[in-house]
Amino acid sequence: MRKQVGVLVAALLYYSGLVQFARWRMRVAGKHLVILNYHQASGGDLERHMLYLKRHYRMLHLEDALNELYASPDIPTISVDRRTPLVLTFDDGYHDNYTHAFALACKLQVPITIFLIPGYIESGDYFWWEEGKRLVNRAGVDAVMMGERRYHLQVPEERTQFSQIIDICLRYASSVSERNATLALFRNLLAVPETMAPEERSRQPLTWAEVQEMQASGWVSFGAHTLHHPILAYLSNHSELQHEVAECRRMLEARLQCSVRTFAYPVGRQQHIGVEAVKAVREAGYNWAVTTMHGVNTPASDPHNLGRVLGDVSRHWLVMAAETAGIWHVFAPFWKAIIGVGESA
Repeated sequence: MRKQVGVLVAALLYYSGLVQFARWRMRVAGKHLVILNYHQASGGDLERHMLYLKRHYRMLHLEDALNELYASPDIPTISVDRRTPLVLTFDDGYHDNYTHAFALACKLQVPITIFLIPGYIESGDYFWWEEGKRLVNRAGVDAVMMGERRYHLQVPEERTQFSQIIDICLRYASSVSERNATLALFRNLLAVPETMAPEERSRQPLTWAEVQEMQASGWVSFGAHTLHHPILAYLSNHSELQHEVAECRRMLEARLQCSVRTFAYPVGRQQHIGVEAVKAVREAGYNWAVTTMHGVNTPASDPHNLGRVLGDVSRHWLVMAAETAGIWHVFAPFWKAIIGVGESA
């Protein structure tokens, strides 16, 4: 019901002309760049999103869009297309970025940018932030002891609680080695089988072969997302932080045989980044870095703290239309206060 009401609100914004007006206002107000932040590409209606965006925005690869955004005003604009530039970015490099996003990019001739985690491509392991739910769902035991409490995994509430415990332990790890040791402990404790379930394939990392095929197409470009996806602000060792940022770029450039100048902070809110991470990104030679903080960028935006707009394939295209125009985020607090519909609708 909540999602249906959200779609109804978005439809009112769209068919009343407010979305069109917001797009026009952004376009005439000067240089702006909308960067959408997706993760997985399957399980929703990405094609409808892309069709709408291609019609109403000038879609670019991220580096091309940022070069244009920060170009000197003395340099004449080459493009005669006055629509607001927009970039589709996908964080992490899920396998369905290849099977779904790449396939649609080629079909619709829409450029996309994917932020990669080389350590996961090398290992093929499950992404750590997926492991809380996955391990509990695939547990080979019915109950597990944690401290002095016994969790019965057949009880939904206790399954959820134990899943959250796993996530917290992994999220706040002070090093990648600590996180890996914690993962091994939980996998052993829950007796999780090593065989992959069919439904898990789309949530696996990309392979290098898939990355290189996408790059060769010309429709997919790549940025860096650290070597192993730790939350940078939680790392206790500054040298490890620097290594995660710089080695990621070195490995990607060696594999892709091209310069990698864009970076995405893991998780990406201010509390997850920290001052030292921004410094490390600059020192590693990245020209630009994106966060997950909401915002549309202008030439005055900090190039190492760029904002993005939430993208989610499960959202109706009408909601995404209002979101990209900047109107959904503005009115979201009112929907939430009045009818309980916020950004998650």
